[in-house]
Amino acid sequence: MNEPLLIDTSIWIDFLNGVDSDEVNVFNYYLENDFPIYICPVIIQEILQGIKSEKEYRQVKEYLFALNVLNDDAIEAALGAVKIYRKLRKKGITIRKSNDCLIAYYSIKYSLKILHRDRDFDIIVENYK
Repeated sequence: MNEPLLIDTSIWIDFLNGVDSDEVNVFNYYLENDFPIYICPVIIQEILQGIKSEKEYRQVKEYLFALNVLNDDAIEAALGAVKIYRKLRKKGITIRKSNDCLIAYYSIKYSLKILHRDRDFDIIVENYK
């Protein structure tokens, strides 16, 4: 259970709001045991844009940048996300949030499991082969 994880925004939001869930418990376990946790630029954006307090914004931003940040060329990442989206559309599947394709791109490229509470990722995993 110590494989590297890409932590999706859905988990970060629950974590920051003190939600008790199995996924947040896994996240806490990783934090407590210093297991490898990854994020990517779109996750950083989604987390920080939802924070209202300037003080909390600064604290969370500093914390996020202390983690392992996957940061590919923006065009390469965008094209990778497009590839995922288009492949699924050809199968008749529409991903609700295109940012999820961008997060999935990082997951696929770096062979990282995504810890999430978002059905789009389940759909991507089941159908992107």
